[in-house]
Amino acid sequence: MVVIDDAHALELFRFADRVQSVTLRVACDAPMVTGEERYYAAEIVLESGFVNGTVGLHISGGDLDEWGRCLDALEAEEGAEWPPGGRSAWLSVVPQDPLEVTVHDSPSTQIAVQVPVDVATGWLKENRLRLEHVRMAIA
Repeated sequence: MVVIDDAHALELFRFADRVQSVTLRVACDAPMVTGEERYYAAEIVLESGFVNGTVGLHISGGDLDEWGRCLDALEAEEGAEWPPGGRSAWLSVVPQDPLEVTVHDSPSTQIAVQVPVDVATGWLKENRLRLEHVRMAIA
């Protein structure tokens, strides 16, 4: 299990309403270096009145670029899946009303939890700002 220190963590994204949320927190310190790529510990945190859970993963700078493309797809009202490659936990987002976020814990437990989130106006802009903050922190 990945343990994220709050002092060095930033949110890459947040989908939230008054009842439930799905957030990804990234530890921007002490990357794990594999070859040319640096990976950062992260965790997807799901909170609702029905189920709460956290699943760990590691993300790279390339994954941040891919998240930017996912935000573009969501802005175009297309679905998105992130991170690519099937190497860890991942999520899918369907831009409906309400937004549907599904967190997949694969290849570990094979459990998936779907959360409908009634996001507030401006959620896309806020998530773009979060992405830029994480990019600056790991640059």
